Amino acid sequence: MELTEETITVDSEKDKEAMRLPLPPRFVVGKTPIDRISMDYAVVLIVQALQHRGELPPLTVVAPNAYSVTMAERDSRFAEAMQDADLAIPDGVSVVMASRLLGVPIPKRVTGGDLMERMCAEAAHYGFRVFLLGGLPGAAVLAAHNLREQYPGLQICGTYWPPQGFESDPAELGRMRREIAEAAPDLLCVAFGAPKQEIWMQENRAQVKVGAMLGVGAAFDTQAGLRRRAPSWVQAIALEWLFRLLMEPRRLWRRYLIGNTQFIGLVLRQWVRERFDGLTRRIRKLGAAKNGEIVGQGTER
Repeated sequence: MELTEETITVDSEKDKEAMRLPLPPRFVVGKTPIDRISMDYAVVLIVQALQHRGELPPLTVVAPNAYSVTMAERDSRFAEAMQDADLAIPDGVSVVMASRLLGVPIPKRVTGGDLMERMCAEAAHYGFRVFLLGGLPGAAVLAAHNLREQYPGLQICGTYWPPQGFESDPAELGRMRREIAEAAPDLLCVAFGAPKQEIWMQENRAQVKVGAMLGVGAAFDTQAGLRRRAPSWVQAIALEWLFRLLMEPRRLWRRYLIGNTQFIGLVLRQWVRERFDGLTRRIRKLGAAKNGEIVGQGTER
């Protein structure tokens, strides 16, 4: 075959895709995809993306939980951003429990905050540069200080807190992109909270030259000490949501009491629908086999 400029470009694009490690199996709750992935493999995929920064599009990582799943049912723009992400780690224990009920079990949750800390350890080891974007006022600066103390050698090349309403301000959006471009990070951690961080990552993926973008929610705030995270034993018994509700009842009561109820209803409806569809398929298959047997018997005669 004659090599032309077009065929060379296509082959080059295929080579880039071949550089990626296989993505994990995925299932869907409502409109939200969730990857059946472990912490270790998520880290491997992100490290690979950082090592090939500039050669591949940025790897975008979101962290679905019960709140984001129910939000995606109401907000089509947010649902699109979640579906477009490269990785959707199982952030909430609720989605882990849902995976088991739906017959696609995830062994363990992988939270955005825990993944950020693991990636900071990897960044210190490999020399990757990290940028912290968002959080409560002052949280990114405090989190950067604490993370450098925790992971000696970690290069946090910049922090930025955009003012409220930034998503509707073109000048502010441009300023944010310039700050990131000047810092030239490999890993960008985004802490705007859902749905802002997921939509911002999707809209800016082509313009922000990084290896990976990781949505981390309130991780800067807890790392900075501005918000408390549940003790490990509370997380182990799947009651972190209750701990957070008791810490911030005014802000979180609707999210957990109403949102969790909606999530349970959504999962149960999907479970019933999938069981009904499976039963229907089996009945049709048995009917088709029986008809084939009758036709076969008539042919032999």
